[in-house]
Amino acid sequence: MTLHEHRLPNGLRVQVEPRPGHGRGLVAVALTVAAGSDLDPAGRHGTAHLVEHLMFPRGGAGEGHAARVAAAGGVCNAETHRDRTVLHTVAPAAVLDAVLRGEARRLRDFAPAAETLRTETAVIAEEIRGAAAGGRLWETVLGALHPGSRDSYGTPAELAATTVADVEGFVRRHYRPEALALTVVGEVDPAPVLHRIRELFDDLPPGEGPVPVAVPVPPPRTTARPTATAPLPAPAPAVALGHLLPAPAHDLPAHLARVVLAEVLGRSRLPALVRADPRLTSARVTCGLYGQWLGARAPEPVLAVLGRAPGVRAEEAAAAWTDALHRIADRPPTAGELRRARNALLLAHHRGADSLTARAVTHGHLALLLPDAGGIDALPAALARTTGRQVSTAARGLLAGPRSLTALGDGDA
Repeated sequence: MTLHEHRLPNGLRVQVEPRPGHGRGLVAVALTVAAGSDLDPAGRHGTAHLVEHLMFPRGGAGEGHAARVAAAGGVCNAETHRDRTVLHTVAPAAVLDAVLRGEARRLRDFAPAAETLRTETAVIAEEIRGAAAGGRLWETVLGALHPGSRDSYGTPAELAATTVADVEGFVRRHYRPEALALTVVGEVDPAPVLHRIRELFDDLPPGEGPVPVAVPVPPPRTTARPTATAPLPAPAPAVALGHLLPAPAHDLPAHLARVVLAEVLGRSRLPALVRADPRLTSARVTCGLYGQWLGARAPEPVLAVLGRAPGVRAEEAAAAWTDALHRIADRPPTAGELRRARNALLLAHHRGADSLTARAVTHGHLALLLPDAGGIDALPAALARTTGRQVSTAARGLLAGPRSLTALGDGDA
C-alpha cells in the first residue's frame, strides 16, 4: 500500500501507511526523535536513555501513557540509539485516537517528579551493570574506532547527578517537531488519521535555532586499539576485529557494498577458512552496532570475531582475516556468492519490515536518516545494484581504513 507522507507547518514529519488485513485489526505508532546518546550533554552521559525511560514512568497504577495503552489491550516499548530515540506502540485500531492523544500529551506535559527520576536512574544503573558483565564488546570496538563515541547507557555516576531540569532541558532542545517523525501503520484510513494528527500536533511549537545534530568524531587514520588494557572475557580465546561502515547518508552504495562483503564472507568464505586454517576454531562477521546495518548517520562497526586455536596469538588469528580480505579484494565474489548474500540480506530486510511495529519504526528511522532514499521499498533495488567489483572495492577499503583489535578470553593480545 502507499505510504502517505505530510509535513506539518511546525516541521513534524507524518507518515501513514494503511495495511488492510495485515495487522488483524491492529495499528502501530512510532514516534522517532532525531536525538540519541551522541547528543548527551557533557557530564550527563545517558540523558537520552534516561528521557526514554521517563516517557514510561513506573508506579502510579492506571497513570501514564503505557498504562492506558495496556488497559486497551496494547503494548508500548522504546529504544535509544546513538542518533535517535524511538517510542513505539501497537494496539487495537479502535483506540488509535487515544494512542495519538497520549503521544501528544507526553510531548507537551513532560515534567517528571524528582522521585520518578531517581527510580529510573536506579533501573538504568542495573542495566549498565548487567551490560558490563557481558563484556560490552561492541562499545569497546566502537570506542577504539571512534574516540569519544558514546553508547546509549551512560554511566551511573553521571546519571546520579542528573536533575529534573537537565532532562526537561534535553526534551525542549531535542523533542521538537522538526526533529520528530510520527508514523502510523496498520488498519487505518489515511485521510482522517492525517486530519486528526494535524489537530493534535499542529500547535506544538518549533524549536529555537537549527536542529542540534551530533558531529561524529573523525576516526583515526592509523590502526586503532581499545583503550582497555585487559582483554575482554570470552568462553574461549578469540580476537575481535573492528572496521567502519561508511555513513549511509553520505555514501549509501559504499555502505551497502561493505554490508554485502560481510555477508559473502560470513556465508561462504569464513566457514571455508575455519575448515582450512588451523589457527582458527570459529569465525563470524556482523555489520552495524549489534547487527543493525543502515542503523545510524555516523559510521558504525563491521565486527569480525575469530576463535583462536590453543597457543595462537591474537595477531596470528587476525592475519587469517586479513588474508581473506586480500583474496576478495583481488578477486570479486562469484555470481553465486553475490546472489546468495544479496538474497539473505533481502530476506532479513523484508522480515525486519514485516510486522506492523517493525515497519513503523523503520519508516520513521529512514525518514530521519535517509529522507531522499525512497524508504523501505527502495532498499531492495539498492542492494540488487551492488556488484562484485564494488564488493572488492569494499574489501580494499577495510584493508586501508582504521582497524581495532581486541583480544578475548586470555591475556595474549
